[in-house]
Amino acid sequence: MSDTLSPLHDEHVALGAALTSFAGWQMPLRYTSDIAEHTAVRTAAGLFDLSHMGEIGVTGPDAGRFLDYALVGNISGLRVLGARYTMICAEDGGVIDDLIVYRDADDTFLVVANASNHDTVLAAFAERTAGFDVAVEDRSPQTALIAVQGPRALEILRATEGLAEAGHDAGTLKYYAAIPMTFEGNPVFVARTGYTGEDGFEFFLDAALAPALWRAFLAAGQPFGLVPAGLSARDSLRLEAGMPLYGNELDRRTTPHDAGLGRVVKLDKVDDEGNPLPFVGRAALEGRSQSEPARVLVGLEGLGRRAARHGYPVRFSTAADAPTVGTVTSGAPSPTLGHPVAMAYVTPEVSAPGTELAVDVRGRNEPVRVVPLPFYRRPR
Repeated sequence: MSDTLSPLHDEHVALGAALTSFAGWQMPLRYTSDIAEHTAVRTAAGLFDLSHMGEIGVTGPDAGRFLDYALVGNISGLRVLGARYTMICAEDGGVIDDLIVYRDADDTFLVVANASNHDTVLAAFAERTAGFDVAVEDRSPQTALIAVQGPRALEILRATEGLAEAGHDAGTLKYYAAIPMTFEGNPVFVARTGYTGEDGFEFFLDAALAPALWRAFLAAGQPFGLVPAGLSARDSLRLEAGMPLYGNELDRRTTPHDAGLGRVVKLDKVDDEGNPLPFVGRAALEGRSQSEPARVLVGLEGLGRRAARHGYPVRFSTAADAPTVGTVTSGAPSPTLGHPVAMAYVTPEVSAPGTELAVDVRGRNEPVRVVPLPFYRRPR
């Protein structure tokens, strides 16, 4: 079966993007160079096509109560025009996907899933709707998602012709909050969220309008240093920011607690009478929250020049016969920091910051040091 094309596919081709197959979509890997696009996002701004992500509408009188049951977070407590990072888990506590949930109105939510898990999340929602007055709708086919990320993102938003703030001030918008805007008179849902570690905005709109908004951003952003950026830069940016990627740091064998994200699991969810609210995976996650971890997700700073990659073994030392103490989940050279970085699951005994370990990089044990995550925080 052929890949799905983004509504911005022709724009990417016109810009000379190198395209790649990703989660069933043809998406831009890069336009010029990975480092140039990465650096532009850190110093100015990058323009991303995220239309491969899954958008799922959840509406109805029980929408909030349903999401409290289906997800690990306290979604009914989310304010209107707020956003929340959360997860959907299996009964055994394993992560099915990590998600962002936006509340459009009192009984209307937008759930954004990873492209690779879009169908799985829809199926899980369908299984969990019994007993709830709620409708679940796949909005992905008609929805495009564009992101402007970087320190000059707000300036570019305000300079974009045809984009109006519709009575709201994007400059006062908090992180993980949203506002309605319009583009050429058409509704656009705008959130101050992103996956790069920088300030920025994500724009949800009708797929048919996406090419015109994309071109408007490119025109408005040129004086500010905006460049189109592909999946490769997106991955290195999120790695520097210590953000997990499903299939690497998160999967069905991993609980939120294993990934150091136990804070998203709200075991204190209660009903109107103060009784604990049931949710899928609650029993397993309650037990996991009270047990010692078998593995810990850590940051690794490369002390040499060769970068660790996904799946490489982590060794106790650089000695040839050093035992394995973990596995790299993500790794790459860091354009911002100038040395390799990686995330890895390791045994608790070697997880303290400052611990020196090694990664087997194609048969040679390269020295690394455990460091706190994230590797990079944007200047405030």
